[in-house]
Amino acid sequence: MTEATDSTDSDTLPLQEPRLWRDGQWTARVIKNEEDDGWAVEMTRHGDPEPALVGPWTMGRDKKNPKPLDGPAFSTLVKTAAEVIRRHEQQLHATLNKSVTVTARNDQRVRVALAIVPDEDSPSATLTAYDDADDSELASVNVSPAFRLTAGSAAAWIESDYARPR
Repeated sequence: MTEATDSTDSDTLPLQEPRLWRDGQWTARVIKNEEDDGWAVEMTRHGDPEPALVGPWTMGRDKKNPKPLDGPAFSTLVKTAAEVIRRHEQQLHATLNKSVTVTARNDQRVRVALAIVPDEDSPSATLTAYDDADDSELASVNVSPAFRLTAGSAAAWIESDYARPR
């Protein structure tokens, strides 16, 4: 009895060909550069719909075909593509999570944080106040994902005794 192999299993098996390298997490594919006569390499993390990185690739000695992929090049490409993804995730986190620290009327330092949950159907956001001294939560309310957190809006929220902003 032979076991059928799922295409996703074979798509993640290690492979080392001149224009296609694959390990347990990444696939590097040398492709024709659409913009000119040269070549490009695309790095795709397994499970991702699009490449994390597409960049120029070196021509071979014959000046027509691409230089074959090799171990050191693949390792460098993996590091670079992983860094691109890491930076993208950091940027997304910074976009969705903001905070400001303000001084309230009683000279208490309060850190106000806005956390946005992006959802295609119903995005949401939470505004939370923390005592800056011990990081204890003072208040939390749901707000519109379009809420603009500034020092002024944070101070106004604190002054309103943490009433839900309109």
